[in-house]
Amino acid sequence: MRSRASVREPRREVLYQGRIVNLVRLDGRWEVAEHQPGVAILVLEGRQVLGVRQERPATGLRTWELPAGLVDAGETPEQAAHRELAEEAGLGGRLELITSMYSSPGFTDELLYLFEAADLEPAHAQADETEELELAWLDVQAAWDAVRNGTMATSSPTLVGLGYALARLGLK
Repeated sequence: MRSRASVREPRREVLYQGRIVNLVRLDGRWEVAEHQPGVAILVLEGRQVLGVRQERPATGLRTWELPAGLVDAGETPEQAAHRELAEEAGLGGRLELITSMYSSPGFTDELLYLFEAADLEPAHAQADETEELELAWLDVQAAWDAVRNGTMATSSPTLVGLGYALARLGLK
């Protein structure tokens, strides 16, 4: 997705270096959060969409989001999506890339890949011990309405996934 063919490489000053994010200043002007790429997986069964409820310390909220996670070093986005789906939902299946997007290109280079899972089957993977997740199937329209009216917090790739599902199902 990234093309730098016509863009010169900016002067880069590291302000903070962390485990999954670095804060850099480009050309002495722009502060940018460099972030590992991530994946999210849309799982639909009829009108039901699978999400996970979890505490998000960055917002201080409990969110409902599509199963998601980071792409580990040496993984492709598709491999990461398979791993995350197994870890978070105990599911496997065929994955199809819906789209990729930048989460917030005004301040971060985080690239997110949205997949749809099909031909679901049970899968086992060691859950991430640092996460406390609750699986929750919701009606697609009800999930969209809850986010829209502010009674449920979510993430941008979840919104894109819900919008995609609504359009495909002919809902609004």
